[in-house]
Amino acid sequence: MKNKPENNLRRARDGWEAVEAVKDRLLRQMTIQESLRHLLELQRAFEPQLRQTEHLFRAERQAYLEELQRRLAMLAGREKK
Repeated sequence: MKNKPENNLRRARDGWEAVEAVKDRLLRQMTIQESLRHLLELQRAFEPQLRQTEHLFRAERQAYLEELQRRLAMLAGREKK
């Protein structure tokens, strides 16, 4: 069997699907605290870029933060019950 480009592409695609499956499984295993810690680590890493482009994405970012706060409040309410 020759090393055809379409075979290489198929192997790469199959490999990528396996990576995505592992990533999805690991993400499902993360606790809320781990997820938030990961988010904050990413924000710290990209803070300079966030500051430079803040004006471009202000409305979208504000909506995301409001949704995050809503979800956290909902989770806090569940824990009290």
